[in-house]
Amino acid sequence: MNTQDIQLLYRYNSWANKRILDAAAKATDEQFLAPNSYPHGGLRGTLTHILFAEWIWRNCWQDISPTERIKPEDFPTLDLLRARWLEEEKALNAFVANLTDEKLNSSFQYKNTRGEPLENILWHVMVHLVNHGTQHRGEAAAMLTELGHSPGDIDFIVFLRETK
Repeated sequence: MNTQDIQLLYRYNSWANKRILDAAAKATDEQFLAPNSYPHGGLRGTLTHILFAEWIWRNCWQDISPTERIKPEDFPTLDLLRARWLEEEKALNAFVANLTDEKLNSSFQYKNTRGEPLENILWHVMVHLVNHGTQHRGEAAAMLTELGHSPGDIDFIVFLRETK
């Protein structure tokens, strides 16, 4: 993997997140907070889970191993969640912009939230994070579509075509 490829994937990740958040902005507060049967609950829980994953992995890549979690209850409104997400996106994109091929292909050590030591190749986990976000954005897109607020296509190829 090289930095040019991972930067492209992370531009896609930001683009897809924005499409989901823009669609979520059309939902009512009640729809945002409503429970659902998806693995992370409703829209708020699912979006918070995506944000949490981006935050915790970036921290691990920067030699910080958080033990706490970002929780849905931290965000009583979509505006608060979106503001926090924009902060994280800036930090994540700055990290991605400063990668070297050497760092991208090297291993890093970290601890999970239970304090257990782990080690992975950086680019493997970075691709995992984008893929993880794709899964949960799909869940959020399904919820939003059911509410009449479809985000439209969020496929990688659509991103490539729209951002040429």
